[in-house]
Amino acid sequence: CGGSVSDPSGMLQSPNYPGSYPNDADCVWEIQVENNFRVTLTFRDIAMQSGTCQHDYIEVYDGPLHSSPLLGRFCSGSFPTYVSSSNMMSVRFHSDSRYSFRGFQAHYSSIPAGHNTTIQCLPDYMHVVVSRQYLQSQGYSAQGVTLSDGRCRPTVTPQEVVFNIPYDGCGTTQEENNDTINYSNTIRVASSGHIIKRKKNINLHVSCKMLRKSWQQAMYAAEDTVDVSESQFGRYDMNITFYDSPAFLRQVRGSPYYIDLNQNLYLQACLHSSDPNLKVVVDTCVASPDPHDFNTLAYYLVRNGCPRDSSYATYYSPSSHFARFKFNAFEFMSRHPSVYLRCQMLVCRLGDYSSHCYRGCSSRAKRDTSSAEEEVDVVVGPLQLREEVAAPSGNTG
Repeated sequence: CGGSVSDPSGMLQSPNYPGSYPNDADCVWEIQVENNFRVTLTFRDIAMQSGTCQHDYIEVYDGPLHSSPLLGRFCSGSFPTYVSSSNMMSVRFHSDSRYSFRGFQAHYSSIPAGHNTTIQCLPDYMHVVVSRQYLQSQGYSAQGVTLSDGRCRPTVTPQEVVFNIPYDGCGTTQEENNDTINYSNTIRVASSGHIIKRKKNINLHVSCKMLRKSWQQAMYAAEDTVDVSESQFGRYDMNITFYDSPAFLRQVRGSPYYIDLNQNLYLQACLHSSDPNLKVVVDTCVASPDPHDFNTLAYYLVRNGCPRDSSYATYYSPSSHFARFKFNAFEFMSRHPSVYLRCQMLVCRLGDYSSHCYRGCSSRAKRDTSSAEEEVDVVVGPLQLREEVAAPSGNTG
């Protein structure tokens, strides 16, 4: 139960609904719709153990589960509706081992955020767009829109003022909070009056926060300013590539990748980010014949940083944004026509020796020791065995 949901609209329901849900369930759905849209969630049926909601309950969070405000916790009563402040919302369903009921059903959809300022957190910079029509309606000029660092100028079009704000320049600051890495800057919109000022200046604070498995984008206005607010969520930019040798010079570009049994396979994971103070390591890699199911038939090469296959090994990498490793094609390949890999990469702050990036193999149940470490899933494949070609018996001339 649970999982990531990205369709514009859909249905959530407890396991086995409308039958009785199982005991000891703990399901989390992460709903992420398009940038600059919001999630609206309406419950249509709730039948659970009522009372104090200590045993069976539903929780709705305004963003990722572990780092967002709780919008509501309930187990009975009227059918509530919730609207997120960003393009992401999380729903958790929990049951204990006592009684079982029908559970819940809810419908979600995406609605436009309806603001005149948008933000995207791209791999190397924040892309911020301010509507000139909005500025004019508030009595401001596009020429009065600047960053804290006045040397970084926006692109002004007939409709928009566009900033591409790098994470490592233009006055962008970095800060670590619990499980986030926060990049922040300020866009200032000044009143045009030089001697007599009748309007408040706008201080538009823009930030991109790295959260577990996602980039969070946030925009808020300082006190005593025009109220402009927007927040979005996106995903880390990560890819895994096969190489033809341990020198990691030539990429394997063909797909599927045809290999021999017991052949050495060399892979490099690459994190695309302009922040030099990040480190990426391989946390878990599991093989499956089905790219959508890594549970039914699964073979672990490495799990929680602990090698499970004797051929698995890591290599020195010239950059903290790369993680290099290898393993041998295995007997699993001989029974299935194609094999896919799903690798969970761990991203931490460079030099944060309390993080699991530096601890290596560990049998932890959860990650709560480091102030900033994030998980990213990447699926790569398919791998297929190379077919042996029989030699011709002779020429027929």
